[in-house]
Amino acid sequence: MLQNLITQQHYFLLKLCSALGCGLIAGVFFAFSSFVMSALARLQPAQGIAAMQSINITVINPLFMAVFLGTAAACILLFVSSLLKWHQPDAAYLLLGSLLYLVGTFGVTIVFNVPLNEALARVEPDSTIGASLWSGYLANWTIWNHIRAAAALAAAALLTIAPCYRRAQS
Repeated sequence: MLQNLITQQHYFLLKLCSALGCGLIAGVFFAFSSFVMSALARLQPAQGIAAMQSINITVINPLFMAVFLGTAAACILLFVSSLLKWHQPDAAYLLLGSLLYLVGTFGVTIVFNVPLNEALARVEPDSTIGASLWSGYLANWTIWNHIRAAAALAAAALLTIAPCYRRAQS
């Protein structure tokens, strides 16, 4: 009985941390989509490139990476557990929320935003190559950022609904 209670408490904590992590990441990406990228676009290309290069370096810090990667790890655990506990009322919410974060946020970051960042890191801010890359970078990076922000927000909503739905069904 006690072991089952501890397991249930850990499982609830996993769901809570996943939902909060998705919400935090959604907020970060929303900030970029709603005003950071627009502010960078208003700068001269060399200034915008230099600023974004600096952002791309400083974002790789222990706190952000713990939330970004930790949420992905938690979502992997929730994904697997939702498959194993498919008979539970909240399993579909957990499965879909986890997939949205893993594919729509984490996957999009790795497949689209990171390669764009790497290409930007290779140019000199005041070069003609940098200036020509910048306008395409702004448009493409921001579109993919909108997608990952929306996916993280939807994941946070589904992971928040899951425990409530389970209680309503009990």
